[in-house]
Amino acid sequence: MSAARTAALLIAAMAVVLLPFAISGYALRLLDLSLVSAVAVIGLCFAFGCAGLLHLGQAAFVGIGAYGTGVLATRLGLGFWLSVPIALVLTAAVAIVIGAPMLRLRGHYLALATVGFNVAMEVVAKNWIDVTDGDNGLSGIPGIAVAGFRFDTDQRFYYLVLAVLTIVTLIGLAIRYSRFGRAMIAVRDDELACGASGISILRVKILAFAIAAIYGGLSGTLYAHYAHYIAPNDFDLIHSITLLVMLIVGGDMSIFGAIGGSILISFAPELLRFSGEAYLAIFGVGVLLVLVIVPEGLAGALARLRRTAVQRDA
Repeated sequence: MSAARTAALLIAAMAVVLLPFAISGYALRLLDLSLVSAVAVIGLCFAFGCAGLLHLGQAAFVGIGAYGTGVLATRLGLGFWLSVPIALVLTAAVAIVIGAPMLRLRGHYLALATVGFNVAMEVVAKNWIDVTDGDNGLSGIPGIAVAGFRFDTDQRFYYLVLAVLTIVTLIGLAIRYSRFGRAMIAVRDDELACGASGISILRVKILAFAIAAIYGGLSGTLYAHYAHYIAPNDFDLIHSITLLVMLIVGGDMSIFGAIGGSILISFAPELLRFSGEAYLAIFGVGVLLVLVIVPEGLAGALARLRRTAVQRDA
């Protein structure tokens, strides 16, 4: 690695660490929420980007994780460090159980099935009042503490979610470039050839779906303990579509693109506040332009520019 690149990485890392001291209030809270969303979007990168599954139900897994930890914490009195692993196991179990039959579908049939799953999860959350408190929402979810140190401010939570995001990113990169990661991409590109070469297509899809669910569930647990309140509408179909837009804008095959897309889309309403009621139109046109001009997302566009610069220098 060149000295210039090393210096640039060190400066970027320093900027990320010191960022909470430069912003505060609503902007910092929005940044925290964007990093929480990034965890779920990284998971979606495996299911949608790598394995090619038309997954429109990621918010349902975010909701299962959130309600899992929320119910365990408020009803049974379990702390964050006990309730979160149980919630993640529950999320993975649900993904495997519903994925086994659902992932036999392809294309728009699979997309509709995941939409139905997301809607069903929201209906259950609204009507299982004894457990979820229905439309009133589940409140009183405790915050996060480590050895008596409480992450009870936006600034403190930023460093916690940044640490979690760093860990899941490293794990994601290891999966992405592992043998299993290559199998996911192979299944996406040509299922017939994969089947002929001995790869279990359904197994690969179920594992990709389960990994996406675990990432989504982890995002939900972080959100629940940060907001201290969750409601069914927090995990509706619109939320799933938003997560997918974050991934597509950032780059569906890039983990770092997933993070960048999450932050950009989270701040888009504030960046376009000047447009007033025309916000949705401008936002929609912007996403459409990304799909047409840079279908590989912003991460792909940056990679293309870097390759062009290297070729010019050569």
